[in-house]
Amino acid sequence: MIPGKQYKPEDVVEAAWRRRWYILIPFVLIVTATIVVSALLPDRYKSEAVLLIVPQRVPENYVRPTVTSRLDDRLRAMSQQIMSRARLEQIIQEFDLYPKQRQSMIMEDIVEMMRTKDVKIGTRGGTGADAGAFYVSFESDNPRTAMQVAERLGSLFVKENFEDRAVFAEQTGQFLQTQLDDARRQLMEHEKKLEVFRRENAGRLPSESNTNEQAMLNTQMQLTTLQDSINRDRDRQTMLQRLIVDLTNQVSAGPPPRPAAPEGPTPGPPSVARQLEIARANLKAMEARLKPDHPDIGIARRVIRDLEQKAAAEALQQPLSPVELPNAAEVARTNKIEEYQAESDEIGRRIATKQEDEKRLMAAMATYRQRLEAAPGLESQQTELMRDYSTLYTTYQSLLSKSQEAKVAANLERRQIGEQFKIIDTARLPQRPISPNRLLINLLGACMGLGVGLGLGALLEYRDTSLRTEDDVLVALALPVVALVPTMTTTFDRVRRKRRRLIVASSGALVVLLCAVAIVWKFEALTDWIR
Repeated sequence: MIPGKQYKPEDVVEAAWRRRWYILIPFVLIVTATIVVSALLPDRYKSEAVLLIVPQRVPENYVRPTVTSRLDDRLRAMSQQIMSRARLEQIIQEFDLYPKQRQSMIMEDIVEMMRTKDVKIGTRGGTGADAGAFYVSFESDNPRTAMQVAERLGSLFVKENFEDRAVFAEQTGQFLQTQLDDARRQLMEHEKKLEVFRRENAGRLPSESNTNEQAMLNTQMQLTTLQDSINRDRDRQTMLQRLIVDLTNQVSAGPPPRPAAPEGPTPGPPSVARQLEIARANLKAMEARLKPDHPDIGIARRVIRDLEQKAAAEALQQPLSPVELPNAAEVARTNKIEEYQAESDEIGRRIATKQEDEKRLMAAMATYRQRLEAAPGLESQQTELMRDYSTLYTTYQSLLSKSQEAKVAANLERRQIGEQFKIIDTARLPQRPISPNRLLINLLGACMGLGVGLGLGALLEYRDTSLRTEDDVLVALALPVVALVPTMTTTFDRVRRKRRRLIVASSGALVVLLCAVAIVWKFEALTDWIR
C-alpha cells in the first residue's frame, strides 16, 4: 500500500484482479472441503411423542385430589426421575444406542450427552400449569431408533405419572391415618381424664351450680317446714305430758266421798299398783324424749315415789276380803291417761323420725354448700380440660374428614379416573433428517472461503509498496515523471514467479486439506456442535 494514495473503486477492482489467484484458490479449496465435510456428516433424525394432560373426570367439588402441586413442577420432577442415569442407561443398552461412543467414552458422559442433547421435553398449548399437552422427542442417526426411544420415553411418562399419583395418594392416606390414630388415642386419653374429673367432682362441677343452688333452696324450705312441724309436735307432746301428770295427781289424791252405795256392783278407782305402772311407763317415755334435768321428768319421779309409798302402805293394809271394784270416774281417768300416753308416744316416735330427717336435710345443705364453694376452684381446671378437649376434638374431626377424602382420592387414582397423561400423537418414523443443514453449511463454507481469499489478497496488497503508475510516483515521491521504463521480465523472473504461486497454492491447499482431514476425523464433535 502506497502511503497517501487515495484508492478508488477501480483501484480496488484492479488490485482484486491482480490478486485473483490468491482469492480464488482459498475460496475453491475451502468450499470444496466444506462440501466434502457436509457430505460426510451423518444424518440426524428426530421422532416426537405428544402427550395430552387429561384432567380429573370427577369434579373437584366432590373429590379433592391429593396431588396439588403445579404441573410444571411435577413434569420437572418426573423428568428428573426418567432422565436419571439408571433409566437412561437401561434405554441405551436396550436399544444399543451410541455404539461408537461407548467404545471410547465412559457411560456417565454418554448418559449426560443423551440427557442434554438428544432428549427434548417441552409443553404445548400454554406455559406452566396452563399447558394442555407436552412432548418428548429423541434424536438419533437411525430413524427407527429415534421412533422407538421417543415411544419408550412417552410410555415412561404415562407410567410414572400413574405410579406417582397412586403412591402419593396412598402415602397421603397412610400419613393421615397415622395422624388420625394418634389424635384418636389422645382424644380417648383426654376423655378418660374428663371422666375421672367428673366422677371425682360429681355434683361440684360449675355446670351444676344452678342445680345445687336450687336444691339447697328446696332443702332449706323443707328444713324450715320440718322444724316448724317438730316444734308443733313438741308443744303438743308437752301439753299431753302435763295433762297426764294432772290426771295422775288426781288419781293419786284418792277418790271423792262416795254416796250411798246403790244396789248392785259399782266401778271403783284403779289400784295404786296400776297407777304406779302407768307412771313408770310415762317416765320412761319422757326420758326418751327429754333431758334428765327437765322439770316434767322431776315431777314424774316425785309422783312415782309417792305412788311407791302408797303401794307399800296399801299392801300392808290390804284386807283378806275381795277388792272393791273401781268406780266409773277412775276408769275414765285411767283410760284418758292411757289415750294421752299413746298419743304422746306416737308424737315422740314422729319427732324422732323428723329429727332424723332434720339431720339428713342439714347434712344435705352442708353438702350443697360445699359444692357451691368448690365450684369456682374447679371451674379453671374444667376450663383447661375442656379447652384441650375441644382442640383435640376439632383436630380429630378435621383429620377424620381429610382421611376419608384421601381414601376416596386414592380409590380415584387406582381406578384411573384422576388426572392422567394420554399419548395422543405416537412417535412416528421420521421421513427426512433434521440435521445437518448442508445448504447452510456450504453457504457458510463459501462465505468463509471468500473471506479468507479476500483477506489474503488484502494482506498482500497492504504489504505491496511497488509504484505501478505515474500517479503512484507523484503521490509517493512528489516528483515529476521524466520517462517510463517498461518492465523487463527475464525468464528467471517468470520461473520464480510461477514457483512462488505454486508454493502459495500448494501451501493453501495443504492447509485446507489438513483441516478437512482433522474435521472428518473428529466429525462426531462437529456433529454434536451442529446439533
